[in-house]
Amino acid sequence: MRPIGIDLFAGAGGMSLGFEQAGFDIVAAVEIDPVHCAVHKFNFPHCAVMPRSVVDLTGSEIRVAAGIGKRKVDVVFGGAPCQGFSMIGQRALDDPRNALVRDFLRIVAELDATYFVFENVKGLTLGRHRQFLDEIVATADELGYDVLSPWRVLDAAHFGVPQHRERLFLYGAKRSKTLPSYPHQTTRAADGRGKASAALPIGPNAFEALSDIPDADLFEALSHTDEVRPDTWGDPSVYASEFRCLTNDAWHYGYVRQWDPSLLTSSARTEHTDISRRRFSATTAGDTEPVSRFYKLSPNGLSNTLRAGTDGARGAFTSPRPIHYEHPRCVTVREMARLHGYPDWFRFNETKWHGARQIGNSVPPPLARAVAAQVLASMSVVPKRPFETLDLGDTALLRMNLSQAADHFGVTAMPSKRDRKSGATKRKQAEIEAMSHIEKRSLYA
Repeated sequence: MRPIGIDLFAGAGGMSLGFEQAGFDIVAAVEIDPVHCAVHKFNFPHCAVMPRSVVDLTGSEIRVAAGIGKRKVDVVFGGAPCQGFSMIGQRALDDPRNALVRDFLRIVAELDATYFVFENVKGLTLGRHRQFLDEIVATADELGYDVLSPWRVLDAAHFGVPQHRERLFLYGAKRSKTLPSYPHQTTRAADGRGKASAALPIGPNAFEALSDIPDADLFEALSHTDEVRPDTWGDPSVYASEFRCLTNDAWHYGYVRQWDPSLLTSSARTEHTDISRRRFSATTAGDTEPVSRFYKLSPNGLSNTLRAGTDGARGAFTSPRPIHYEHPRCVTVREMARLHGYPDWFRFNETKWHGARQIGNSVPPPLARAVAAQVLASMSVVPKRPFETLDLGDTALLRMNLSQAADHFGVTAMPSKRDRKSGATKRKQAEIEAMSHIEKRSLYA
């Protein structure tokens, strides 16, 4: 029987995938955004998805939803938002904005989990924010958990991901258990940044991640859908071969999914203006386009950190996707996924905004897998490949806007500004996405 894990603040499932690939069965995922829940349910059809906040959620409710009864929970993992850093002279965990962190630790204790992994931004380790970390460690201690010290920030580029993305990870273990160790770096960053032994292999670059993917601009159908069946694909690199599931080890210790590898998915086009495309073409690879401030990928380098943008409550702004190193356009959601370490069978919401947000909010699965493998090692568990093959979920789950997803899961959610836009308005928004302020004024004059 495989050890079990529970994902809090699950998003689309980057941590879920990494822990599954390391050898865990993910039995429950808690996520407040129903659009993310729908995508998680598509990709992890046997996982109990709980579309709700962790506030007032109990460990008993999670056990019932997951159907695990009194079975031991091996690990709880997740990245709770941390915001109340400006309160001088007060406990940061007493700030209502940080209640979710308290709830994370509370649920770990209520589930009597053997281990926990807490993931968060690098900034949590800096300046007065360190007080917050100290309080997390002290609270865990009160609940009977030791936390590995000193804590470390890990860069995804050091674990075979073609993107610089630094995240803090805290390992916790019940007092009687052996604490995990931090994973050793496995690759050198392709752009040479960071200290690394010359004995380590150089990690993948942007060209190796993307060069085999057919250009989305060649398919008119991708103007109104996010999937198409190309006649041909490019020759895959070693990195791309894994993510197209062409290698024996592509699935690691996760479940094989039934999927159609000939289908190019999550690839809705962005209709840039001719002016924007000329600017993108004129920008040197590895530089930032001066008007839009979009970074242009270098084929021999890494992606900048992919970010999520803001949600509907804060205006639904999309963070800039980098410019493709070869084509005069921003990368597609599928290309973002390759740069983030997601395999091609893994699907996202069909809209560029939701899909990009789901990737930008997530932990790269190869990094999560490395972190999870250390938990297994501390348990003295040798991971095993499962024999079962899983069908993916209903593709209707990928087409839902916020209101539809809320209705599907029977929860209440206010539709975002993006979801209320008409199709014509969405297309117009895409057309002006990369325009300068001057170009926009001329458009509306």
